[in-house]
Amino acid sequence: MTGTILAGGENRRIPLLKGHIEINGQRIIDSSVNLLKNFFDKVIISTNTPELYFYCGAPMIGDVINQRGPMTGILSVLLNTDDDVFVVGCDMPFINEKLIRSMADKTKGRRWDAVIPLFEGTPQPLFAIYSRNILSVIEERLNKGLRRLKDMLTELEVLYIKEQEVREIDPEGRAFVNINTMEDYKKVISAGV
Repeated sequence: MTGTILAGGENRRIPLLKGHIEINGQRIIDSSVNLLKNFFDKVIISTNTPELYFYCGAPMIGDVINQRGPMTGILSVLLNTDDDVFVVGCDMPFINEKLIRSMADKTKGRRWDAVIPLFEGTPQPLFAIYSRNILSVIEERLNKGLRRLKDMLTELEVLYIKEQEVREIDPEGRAFVNINTMEDYKKVISAGV
């Protein structure tokens, strides 16, 4: 399995480069790369601006088609690796290694199209495992202009990690916190994390 950080967002809702936001004195992207390198043999950054991430020392893959969004990033990485991928957004400062390990363990013995945790009753498709089996589904959806990951899940064989199980590892769901707006950023900072 390959660890993948999606860093292709357009940053329209926040005037900061999300992956470069510092939490506890470290950029989110640096923290994520380091954590994923401890767990996966291969870590890839999905980005169309590689110049911003060369210093991370991780291979980078740009979008293979001219459609922005996480689904395009996932497609691009799956097309360029021989592995299934664990995916996380570059704006998620509190990814949880124990939760990743638990999800990866569930892929042993049975091949799922995706492994997705549930939190507050909602699937978390940006902290998920995706199989190479879904390449044709992604391509078909993107060709139709359908770009929402959550909508795609209805077409896949998904193992949903029950919320109770997620909360045993991450009671507050911190792994799913992402910083999309200045309000999100201020909330994280004011929480003193």
